Amino acid sequence: MAIAEKGLERLAIDTIRTLSIDAVQKANSGHPGAPMGAAPMAYVVWTRFLRHAPTQPGWPDRDRFVLSAGHASMLLYSLLHLTGYDLPLEELEQFRQWGSRTPGHPEYGLTPGVEATTGPLGQGFANGVGMAIAERRLAAEFNRPDHAIVDHRVYGICSDGDLQEGIASEAASLAGHLRLGKIVYLYDDNHVQLDGPTSMAFSEDVLERFDAYGWHTQRVEDGNDVEAITRAVEAARADGRPSLVAVRTHIGYGSPNRQDTQKAHGQALGEDEVRLVKQNYGWDPDAHFVEPAEAVAHFRQAVPRGEELVAEWDEQLEAYAAAYPGEAAELRRRLAGRLADGWDAGLKTYAVGEDFATRQASQAAIAALAGPVPELFGGSADLSESNLTIIKDAGDFEPEEAGRNIWFGVREHGMGGVTNGIAYHGGFVPYCATFLNFSDYMRGAVRLSALAGLHVIYVWTHDSVGLGEDGPTHQPIEHYAALRAMPNLWFVRPGDANETAAAWRLAVRRRGGPVALSLTRQKLPTLPETAERAPDGVARGGYVVREASGGAGAIDLILLATGSELGLAAGAAERLEAAGVPTRVVSMPCWEAFELEPAAYRDEVLPPGVKRRLSIEAGAGLGWERWVGDDGAIMSIEHFGASSPGATIFEHFGFTIDHVTEVAREVAAGRLRGRVPTVDPGHQPAGLALGHR
Repeated sequence: MAIAEKGLERLAIDTIRTLSIDAVQKANSGHPGAPMGAAPMAYVVWTRFLRHAPTQPGWPDRDRFVLSAGHASMLLYSLLHLTGYDLPLEELEQFRQWGSRTPGHPEYGLTPGVEATTGPLGQGFANGVGMAIAERRLAAEFNRPDHAIVDHRVYGICSDGDLQEGIASEAASLAGHLRLGKIVYLYDDNHVQLDGPTSMAFSEDVLERFDAYGWHTQRVEDGNDVEAITRAVEAARADGRPSLVAVRTHIGYGSPNRQDTQKAHGQALGEDEVRLVKQNYGWDPDAHFVEPAEAVAHFRQAVPRGEELVAEWDEQLEAYAAAYPGEAAELRRRLAGRLADGWDAGLKTYAVGEDFATRQASQAAIAALAGPVPELFGGSADLSESNLTIIKDAGDFEPEEAGRNIWFGVREHGMGGVTNGIAYHGGFVPYCATFLNFSDYMRGAVRLSALAGLHVIYVWTHDSVGLGEDGPTHQPIEHYAALRAMPNLWFVRPGDANETAAAWRLAVRRRGGPVALSLTRQKLPTLPETAERAPDGVARGGYVVREASGGAGAIDLILLATGSELGLAAGAAERLEAAGVPTRVVSMPCWEAFELEPAAYRDEVLPPGVKRRLSIEAGAGLGWERWVGDDGAIMSIEHFGASSPGATIFEHFGFTIDHVTEVAREVAAGRLRGRVPTVDPGHQPAGLALGHR
């Protein structure tokens, strides 16, 4: 059948399909099958429901569309191109190539109209939940009975793989509990995944599972029936619960040899098969990247429609500003991501003798910031009384209330993905909290926040063996090194209360990526110099917290430390000075920020001519080689911890002023380099004795 004889909707849908398969085939890489099967449901959402503005992709009150099944990226790129976003056909032709705006999986900030970086399955699902939370909270803050200035939805497409991932289950459970009725997800139920039929590993009734979560569920038996899909979306929008619509599709639809097989999932169809598919669609098998004028004109109606939506909203905003000028100004500030003047004026300065756990100083910082930074919004994974992250008198985010404290439950990975979604949405500085050791449970979401450049704050407490009796299952060892290895994540380990206040200032101020605050359970002494030096020093990542006697020109030894070990370094320096060893103490709370400082500043803090250096940190020492050099030494813990009071553990592992002083003398004398063995590692499980490390 010739193209001109087809119905317009079928023509439009097949345009999505053929652009997708042509791009994958030209790249000889990608996932053609999902776009071929899911094109009708995507068409329905994008042409009948999605409120968006292709020429103004950042319009605040747009609906969000999240392709959680990020491997189907050509589906999204085709839609963005066809509906008029700044994504010309040449970009589709350069799919998965160097320098293109059409990478293998969607990347936020790279491609106009991409709302979230997806691909690791389940992440986009959780991001959408965070977006819906953000919409509800922002609406509760700013809407008035006569002005609904915040009113939008979250649509998404997810796959079997998304729904098999634990993060999606965590996020779905939370969304159902919170009755986030503005979520509409379409489930691409094609019965196939990369290794073969889903029945190989997946036999549950997905809709019954989501019923149990408290979702509204429906099934559409024919993924090509656009009217049935339309009715399902309408019913989903009318329900007060989050909705999942299972749409029975056929992966690789129209491919005579690959439809409904895993061969259509993760590889190009091949030139011969592409020809056969196009013949099945009634298209010229020898034409590539064809855009029928009728289909383009149909899709491009989104441009004037979007501009009209934006104009209407701008008028609403002006009317809102006339009625509520203060609220309108605040909303504009929040959406622009600007901090209010004097936002950090209330952060406390601590005096010597005021000894606090850095988690306690963090609690005080949150309290000080809660008023001038109303966009601060978050919660903890069932550890708020330990993480000390509750914003007092700010209400709870629950089904019937949209307060500032989110109760994430024991769902660390879901919490990370949801918090990313709040950041993607805009208007907030989101934070989330757990024990540092359990950052492993949420690492996938943390990595994506770093990749996407999201402004998220992680509050990770109980950050060393110093947490004590909970033992090695809860005591982080390798985590400092592992987190510092992640590009664009700023890992901050403050050494006392003043450094903690400064760390919060850094975290709130930073743009372009997440910040992790690593905080103690145990109390730490407030050092004499930090009240004056920490605000600037922490912002720069590293600074001289205690100078050697005789000044910078008389340094024999540099002690470098972070976190709870900073006090040990200061105490050891005092003894070394008394013994005639001029010693500088350098606090290194944030390596990443320090690395961005000019070389002149770094050399000022760590003079290249001073070769005798000792780093002191109660975790794996990997990475400290850069700062101590070949002639320095590293005090670290290269084994798991133990269960006992924290002070006892530090004593057995050699993290005392006495032992640090002893080691430092050896380093200063040139008799000790490299890793410093732990004094007494204590009980280790079988196979982890010192001789087998």
